[in-house]
Amino acid sequence: MQLFYCKDITPNAFCTLDAEESRHAVRVLRLREGDELNVTDGKGNLYTCQIVEASDKACSIQSISPLISHLSPFTFHLAVAPTKNPSRMEWLVEKAVEIGVGEITLLDCDHSERSFLKTDRLEKLAISAMKQSLHTVLPEIHPAVSLRDLLSTTHYPLPTQKFIAHCEADKPRTPLATALQPGQDTVVLIGPEGDFSEEEIALALECGFQPVSLGPSRLRTETAALYAVTAFNLINDR
Repeated sequence: MQLFYCKDITPNAFCTLDAEESRHAVRVLRLREGDELNVTDGKGNLYTCQIVEASDKACSIQSISPLISHLSPFTFHLAVAPTKNPSRMEWLVEKAVEIGVGEITLLDCDHSERSFLKTDRLEKLAISAMKQSLHTVLPEIHPAVSLRDLLSTTHYPLPTQKFIAHCEADKPRTPLATALQPGQDTVVLIGPEGDFSEEEIALALECGFQPVSLGPSRLRTETAALYAVTAFNLINDR
C-alpha cells in the first residue's frame, strides 16, 4: 500500500497534496484523475481518496470513504539530548518513527555537546518514515529545551510512567524492561553521551522519574534512545 500525507484532509472534502506528494503521485506512480489513493492526516486517521486533478505540483484529491482511526490509546514520549553528529539524530528519528513513537523532545543538558538542532529536517524525515512504515500518526518534534525547563513546565497526567535512563552504576536503577508496564503513557529521558549531571538526575527523581538502566552495555545516545522506543513497543505488542 502506498500512503500519502495531507494534514488538511477531512471527511468528504477536497484538499491539495503538497508539491513533493503531488510529484510522487503523478510523476512516479503515474496516477491519474479517478485513481484512488490512501491518505493520512498524521493524527491517526486514514482516508481513501480519489484524484480530482492530477497535477504534479498541486494534486487535488477528495476523500470518498469514511475515515478509519488508528489512534493508540497510549503514547510514548522520547526526550533525548541531540548528538554531536546531527546525522545520528536523523537516523534515530527515522527509526523511532518506524517502530512507533508519539512525541520527541530534544534536550539541552549540562553535558550536551550540541544544544541546537533544526527540527524542520527532522520533521521531513518523520513524515517519510511514517509513510514508509504505514503509520498514521506523525510524532510531534519539539525544539531543544533544557532538562530543567522540561521538568518544571511539563506536567504528565497520571498514570504516566516516567523514567530517566542514566549511567551512574553506584545509584539504584531498575532495568527498563522490568520497570515498564503495558498500556500506559510513558516518557523516557535519554541524556547526552556525557550522561546527565548529578544535579539533573536528582532533579528528575524529585519530579517523580524512576531511575532505570538499559543493560550492562555502554550505549551511544541514539542507540539508548532506540532501545527505549523498542522496549515500549515490544511490551505493548504483547
